[in-house]
Amino acid sequence: MKTIFVDGYNVINSWPNLKKTKDFSYESSRLQLIGDLQNYSGFKGYKMYIVFDAQLVKGSLQKQEKQGNLFVVFTKEGETADEYIERMVNNIGRKSEVCVVTSDSLEQQVAFQRGATRMSSIEFYHEVINTQKKIQINIEKIYLEKRNCLEERIDEKTLEKLEKIRRSH
Repeated sequence: MKTIFVDGYNVINSWPNLKKTKDFSYESSRLQLIGDLQNYSGFKGYKMYIVFDAQLVKGSLQKQEKQGNLFVVFTKEGETADEYIERMVNNIGRKSEVCVVTSDSLEQQVAFQRGATRMSSIEFYHEVINTQKKIQINIEKIYLEKRNCLEERIDEKTLEKLEKIRRSH
């Protein structure tokens, strides 16, 4: 199973739909990103870690929450998302397929040296958007298939009458 590590705030500051706007809040951007990545990881079957810096939060302990294939991680006080990702990639980088999503060029270099592939935040944005389109197409296909089954939309008596009419012609 492919594992992807996402530098959460790096992505938020890179994606056009999450960037700081007039009504911007990190909380709403985090929630939207988490929702988008839950769908992405579920559809692709990837294990994902989205890592947010909490290094400047006094007394902060590392927190991790699992949501399907997605792990949401807030680092402990004094630890950056980059440091967390580097440590994790170092532990698993050469044992399985790992990708690091960040636009931080130094972080990309370190990830590559430790056995991971890398993807910029904006490349990942396009990957997620394309996957969302595929998910939407699949949903519409399922809806259309179900919607076109007459048997599922009418009661049994009417279905029997229609069947008798069909056989008599």
